[in-house]
Amino acid sequence: MTANTDIQYLKGVGEKRAEILKSKGIDTVGALLRFYPRKYLDWTKTTTVMAAPYYENVCVKAKIVTPIETFETRNKVMIYKFIAEDESGKFYVSLFNQYFLANKLRCDREYLFYGKFDGSFVIKQMNSPLIQEVGYNLIEPIYPESRNMSSKAIQKLVKTALEKVEMPEVLPEEIRRKNGLCDIKYALWNIHFPKTKESFERAKRRLVFEELFCLQVALTVIKLKTHKQSGCVIEKDVLNEFLKYLPFEPTNAQKRVIQECLLDMRSGKPMSRLVQGDVGSGKTVVAAALCYSAAKNGYQSALMAPTEILAEQHFETFKNITANTNVRCGLLTGSMTKKQKSVVKEQLKNGEIDVVVGTHALIVNDVEFDNLGLVITDEQHRFGAAQRGKLENKGLNPHKLVMSATPIPQTLSYILFGDLDISVIDEYPKGRQKIDTYSVDSSYRTRIYNYIKKFLGEGRQGYIVCPLVSENEELDIKSAKEYYENLAKGEFSGYSLGLLHGKMSPKEKDAVMRKFANGEIQLLIATTVIEVGIDVPNAVIMVIENAERFGLSQLHQLRGRIGRGQYKSDCILISDSQSDDTKKRLEVIKTCADGFKIADYDLALRGPGDFLGNRQSGIPQMKIADLFADKQVLIDARTQAQKLLEQDPQLKAPENAGLRQEVIELYKKLK
Repeated sequence: MTANTDIQYLKGVGEKRAEILKSKGIDTVGALLRFYPRKYLDWTKTTTVMAAPYYENVCVKAKIVTPIETFETRNKVMIYKFIAEDESGKFYVSLFNQYFLANKLRCDREYLFYGKFDGSFVIKQMNSPLIQEVGYNLIEPIYPESRNMSSKAIQKLVKTALEKVEMPEVLPEEIRRKNGLCDIKYALWNIHFPKTKESFERAKRRLVFEELFCLQVALTVIKLKTHKQSGCVIEKDVLNEFLKYLPFEPTNAQKRVIQECLLDMRSGKPMSRLVQGDVGSGKTVVAAALCYSAAKNGYQSALMAPTEILAEQHFETFKNITANTNVRCGLLTGSMTKKQKSVVKEQLKNGEIDVVVGTHALIVNDVEFDNLGLVITDEQHRFGAAQRGKLENKGLNPHKLVMSATPIPQTLSYILFGDLDISVIDEYPKGRQKIDTYSVDSSYRTRIYNYIKKFLGEGRQGYIVCPLVSENEELDIKSAKEYYENLAKGEFSGYSLGLLHGKMSPKEKDAVMRKFANGEIQLLIATTVIEVGIDVPNAVIMVIENAERFGLSQLHQLRGRIGRGQYKSDCILISDSQSDDTKKRLEVIKTCADGFKIADYDLALRGPGDFLGNRQSGIPQMKIADLFADKQVLIDARTQAQKLLEQDPQLKAPENAGLRQEVIELYKKLK
């Protein structure tokens, strides 16, 4: 039996259990051994009956001192009762419908009991505790369970697999020796059935390093493969010429990032770079400079944005910058008429458009380019890898630039964008207005509405953000639809209001955003669909309802919709939550305007999955590593992965055979 053996052939599995395991992603015996416990029950931490607090999980070692009595209730529930004691006192134990457990227990024998005490102060009571014989599995693994598969059942299967299978060693011996890591056999036994805390820590350290190291090797292989290809060369330096057409002076950070990109584009290899910049840092200028350079060197550029309104905004910016040049810009979106699309497609094919800005409409099969040399995706993690690849495949190894306004911590960038070089715009353009942020409870609502009216009366605009559209009484979250209707009929009956939510069609959303951008809507009631929105310099106030329901980075992104013009702006967070965690989080938003610092704090609080949200694609699911807690391990793993591939780019050396196989599998998933 090997690690690749189908899970159904492991003793104790069979067809039915195999189906359950496969639904958890466990299709081979090796995958079962990589299905790590979600937590551990530490039976070594015991207390006495007298010292044990009420209503908290505790473990006590006690002897059963009375025979087990059986009772049946009217509802046919079987109750098994007995008394257990240690040197400090006695307690009652009740088991409900647990015949098999009750049948195993013996009077006058000592057991470990894990559960919560309740009862009177005269004698304590424990209902349905976990019970284990003394000396057996003192640190017990607890696995994610389902109705048809208990943690105990998975425990048994894992033990069988560990006894039957020799897992291949993935880490080269030199890497293990250098980092003081144990071998795979020791690691797997001690992550599943640790004898001591020390053996568990040693096993975990090895498996965390292995997971991050293999991932970094795979991502570096992708990067090296890209760098091996030959790309179009941007020889002619036209940056100074481009800067003359700008109506403002770019920041030093913008100039630096443009130079980093142009250096890549002159190298003869395809650029593969991520440009990160906080909300309002001026990424569009960087994109425009590169498109201009490509056009002046005879290449076409394509910029793909996630929404039509954002695509239109980029198009207008590009058109204005290049108005006095011979660079020709075009727009291609889904809502254009068939005739309009046909004209743009023909111009692209004939090379009559130098820069095209669009949405998913750019990746349909009949869109052809004459000489595509640069592909830019805006807010890249909103597009699937397949969508991005479709656009890139319309050219011959075009330069690739990814722009993200979502500040992503360095460690997460290594995972999400490990195949890209990274540039950061860490400076705001001059004249950017400071946004004052306040946190209040709902008792301030009337005052807030009056404050909004003051701005609307001055001709300004604003947003009110609600977390969900459908009513959910349990969480007490305001429904955006109901909220909108109440405001339109009540407090803001004399004003022009708009509603924007995720269940609207793209066409409906774009129509609302266009009206808001044109000033036809004064106050926009919206859900988080405005998180990646458009530039409305006239919007100066934002109110966020139930602010505790949002992640910190999300709040920061939302706040970035205001303060984009010459006017002072205010963001008001409404929350009735009394939890210390909420207060801490909202304090961070109030006092910090740096998106990268906020992102780090958010990642620490919520982990990478929640940090990015369900919509994100491209981040591999970490089985054991924690991208925040294991930050330094990731940095070390990345450095060592790059060094190893410098020495053995194909991983052909015999000592790298196991690693090569693992990387091939990872490479398939990542691509």
